[in-house]
Amino acid sequence: MKFVFDLDGTICFHGRPVSETILAALEHLAASGHEVVFASARPIRDLIPVLHERFHHYPMVGGNGSFIAAGGRIVSTASFDGPTLARLTELIRAYRASYLMDGEWDYSYKGPDDHPILRNLDPWRRARNVGMEHLHPVVKLVILDSDDMEAMERHVSNLPVVVHRHGNEGILDVSPKGIDKWSGLEKLGVREGEFVAFGNDANDISMFRRAAYSVMIGDHAQLKQYASEQIALDEFAESRIAQRLKELAAAL
Repeated sequence: MKFVFDLDGTICFHGRPVSETILAALEHLAASGHEVVFASARPIRDLIPVLHERFHHYPMVGGNGSFIAAGGRIVSTASFDGPTLARLTELIRAYRASYLMDGEWDYSYKGPDDHPILRNLDPWRRARNVGMEHLHPVVKLVILDSDDMEAMERHVSNLPVVVHRHGNEGILDVSPKGIDKWSGLEKLGVREGEFVAFGNDANDISMFRRAAYSVMIGDHAQLKQYASEQIALDEFAESRIAQRLKELAAAL
């Protein structure tokens, strides 16, 4: 069985790397004959730093499906088409938005110096922050704030893109048309009904809907209706997740 894991808020917390407790449980899964896949909103650049290097060759979906990595390297990316990117750029300027725009490796950031998103941005300092006019292709956009976020969301949602609103953070996560975690998993050969999914947020819905079994960490109203079970997000969450992985490894 394949096991697919979101990262932030699911198996790693508060921007810290995945703990050894959970890493050991993931290795137990692999040793039991299962396949471990990571599927994150983070681009691969920001995904690998939260995983120990012994996991860097595992299959990965990054940027909510915009990046596919296997064997320790990025094997494919999906980007916004020219007209869509031009319109997104117009909206950013019209509503004076702060944003994080990701290319295949470099990025463009315009926003506060103390925004929480910076904690997870390029922690190894291996990329460049360039003007958005110099970033081609563009594979993902996060709109952090603007003069009118409701209007911004309405206009962006009318474009050929996929939009996730993270209510707790008040940000818009924008991916190219047809791109989500499930589309990324399909490129890795994952089949509907043949995997277990772990997640915590709306951007995990696409994979929860197609999983044979799904485990929600914490409590998210939209995701909950697709979850097979729920693990409370508290000080015991990591140990509970590790224990559940051992149980599922034996049962499936």
